[in-house]
Amino acid sequence: MPKTPSPCIDVCKYKRQGHCIGCAMTKPQKRLFKTIKKNAQRDGFVTMLMAQQQQMGGFTGWRIAYTKKCKKKGAAAPFPISVKKSA
Repeated sequence: MPKTPSPCIDVCKYKRQGHCIGCAMTKPQKRLFKTIKKNAQRDGFVTMLMAQQQQMGGFTGWRIAYTKKCKKKGAAAPFPISVKKSA
């Protein structure tokens, strides 16, 4: 099973109180993720990051970009993919 990829979506601009405007990670969080080897722990990190994104607001494009990254790497996204239906 492929490893859960990094939540980084290659924006890397730390303009929100030290958080990246693309993924919400701080530089220390980014370094920490690289040390995590087990998929369950990587998935947990992504779950924590999504809660952080929700609290901070403004990361609507991240989930789409990260889903594409997971698909490209052959890994399952560690969250359910929901499809919005238009009314």
